This record gives sequence, structure tokens and C-alpha cells, in this order.
Amino acid sequence: MGKRVLVTGVAGFIGSSLAARLLGEGHEVIGVDDLSMGSKSAVPAGVDFIKGDCAESDLAKRLPKDVDQVFHLAGQSSGEISFDDPIADLEKNTVSTLNLIRYGINANVERFLYASSMSVYGSTPDAPIAESYSAVPLSCYGVGKLASENYLRVFAKQLPSVCLRMFNVYGPGQDMSNLRQGMISIYVAQAMNDNKIVVRGSLDRFRDFIYIDDVVESWMRASTHGGIVGKSINVATGVRTTVAEVTQMIAAILPGIVTETSDPTPGDQVGIYADCTLARELLGVDSYVQLRAGLERFISFLQQ
Repeated sequence: MGKRVLVTGVAGFIGSSLAARLLGEGHEVIGVDDLSMGSKSAVPAGVDFIKGDCAESDLAKRLPKDVDQVFHLAGQSSGEISFDDPIADLEKNTVSTLNLIRYGINANVERFLYASSMSVYGSTPDAPIAESYSAVPLSCYGVGKLASENYLRVFAKQLPSVCLRMFNVYGPGQDMSNLRQGMISIYVAQAMNDNKIVVRGSLDRFRDFIYIDDVVESWMRASTHGGIVGKSINVATGVRTTVAEVTQMIAAILPGIVTETSDPTPGDQVGIYADCTLARELLGVDSYVQLRAGLERFISFLQQ
């Protein structure tokens, strides 16, 4: 039977995609977004939309008291932007979580799913990073995400939760006008608009890129699978890809572009990719859209 669920950040890239999937599977979706970054037009038809800022303590008064699950994706999602105003970042990413923890406890929700990030790990060796790796963030954004995870652990006896540490998500629905968040969307936007890609930092940096459909699938499984409450789980592919390899793939799909480099982004990780053992064992996730295929889908979508 369908559940009644709350999705915060429902007008954003991942939130809107997840809400569409939830609706498609027969769930009732209440969506919240302050529209500071997301777009109202991205909210799927059928969502009971509430405009509001999760960092505001009185928002809970406007939320239903009888939801089964909370999918908390609202927040500021750029490590670079987090340095502009660390206090604002803390409010968007951590105070908002504390407000929703209190709401979830009062509403007696059965499961609270939190959008965490690979940024919590900080500097890592050139090896697959498991969830047990010591988390020492390099950005204000990463600090806030890790703090939210720890707050959820503090309240674990009152609120069953799962933290999903998402790596570099890309695909249809990304904000192509935001050139400070989303590595692949930035490169694709530059390639399509300017016939060149400007890379901030070394081409030897490496990441773990995961297509939006695979991310949504992981979230859906995390909302139902047993044995995962209290866990932090990597949402990634386990594939190490350098920035040079990404730009070469984009250039193969969009011939004629050139690549330049410039100064690195503050707080940027040199390289990171995931150990996906936990996702495979607990969520049963064992296949992903390959990067080249995902890029082709993404660019084809943008060209329509």
C-alpha cells in the first residue's frame, strides 16, 4: 500500500526526481521547498506543495502530523558556496535537519532518510572509501552534513534514520545555470554554451559519478529495506574517473570543444571514490548506468 511521505527540497534536482518516482509507485507526496535554489516548475504534478524554509522553526506547524516517512533533501548543496556564508550554510543544512528531527519525532515517523554527502570524508587516499573511513571534512558544507548525521545518531532511539552519502550525481533535471555546483553539469553547460570547458583545479583529480536514476533507486530501496536503520551508506558506483576522462567523454559526444584549467575551488577534494560494499549488501544495488552512457542520455535530453 502507498505511504504518505514528506520530501524536502522537492523543487531541486534529486528531490523532484525522487518525488516523481514516489508518485509513480502510488505514494502520497507532500513536498516542501523555499524555492531559493529549486524551481516550482520542477515539482511533479500530484505533489501537495508547501513553500517554506526548513531552517525556520515554525515550518513544522504547516506540515501534516501523520506522515510515514521523511525524505530530507533540502539544503545548500555546494562546497564552494558554503564558504561565502558559513552561517547561512549551517542554517540551510544543519538547523533545517534539527527542525525536521523534532518534527519527525513528534509525528512518530517510521523512517527518516537524510541526504548526506561524500564531502563528509575530506581528504582520502587513492582507494575505495568505505563508510567506516574517518570523516574530516574540508568544507563548511561537509562539516554541516556530518553534524546532521551526528544529530540523527543522538536522536536514534526516538527517530529511526538512514543517512545516504551521495557522491557526484548528474543527469536530467540539474540546474544548468548554476556554474558553482555539480561538476558534470558545469562542464556540460560550458561545452554546450561556449564550446570549451574550464576546469578549476587539476585534470588528474578523480571522482565517482552516479546517474540520477541510480540515485533514486538507492533512495527507494533505503526507504523499505530492513537492517539499515542507523547506517550511513555510500550512494555511488565505485568507479574511479579522472576529470580528464570526463572532459574527454564530453568532447567525444560534443566534438570541437577545448579544455582549459584555472585555480582550484576552495575546500575541494583532490580525489574520492566509493567502496559500495554496504550498498550492495544492504540495498541489493549491484548495477549502474555507465558514465559514457549516462553522459549521452544527459546531453541528448538537453538537446531536445
